[in-house]
Amino acid sequence: MVYWIMKNLCGIYAKTYLNYKVYNRERLRGLNDGGYVVASNHVSFLDPPLVGIAFPENIYYFARKTLFDKPFASWMLHRMWAIPVDQARPEMSTLKKIIQLLKDGEKVVIFPEGERTYDGNLKEVGQSGVGMIVEKSKAKVLPVRLFGPEKALPRNSKKVVKVPVTMVVGEPMDLSDLINDKTIDKRTKYEAITARIMDAIREIECPEERKV
Repeated sequence: MVYWIMKNLCGIYAKTYLNYKVYNRERLRGLNDGGYVVASNHVSFLDPPLVGIAFPENIYYFARKTLFDKPFASWMLHRMWAIPVDQARPEMSTLKKIIQLLKDGEKVVIFPEGERTYDGNLKEVGQSGVGMIVEKSKAKVLPVRLFGPEKALPRNSKKVVKVPVTMVVGEPMDLSDLINDKTIDKRTKYEAITARIMDAIREIECPEERKV
């Protein structure tokens, strides 16, 4: 119930204040063939809800572990399907939980860059841990890209500015060729999976009429 209420409130706010639009929304439907890593660029604190409100179902998110220190915040975050994670040193128990969720057919939002960028441009290299999660879970990947949140709520800013925000959904990715490749070592495989995901996000363009 809390998730549904917050999702709808965020959706109303995004659409009315940020003129939020989603392109290729039809790709979000019918993703029922197993778990999906929803891989997005990361430019603002607004990114998790902006990705989540596009989906018809509930999905899981990462949240910085320290945010769970306060009782009310912890209560709220757990009901928003947030997973506490230590960004500096992710715990194995957390990784196992994420992998199990994906094996169970759930969708988990992951930001391969690991942290918000300052200028809205995608980093050249993503974190290999994302590749490990995909390899261990055998999950498919749905790349998405956000345009505009870096202007709506830039890094080091606390005020949301009224600018258009767009999410473009890429083509679902089946990385089983890399996952099942036994000719490369694990570390190289994780890096290769992450690199392919980063390339897929990088290739997503914002429609001309919605340039922000």
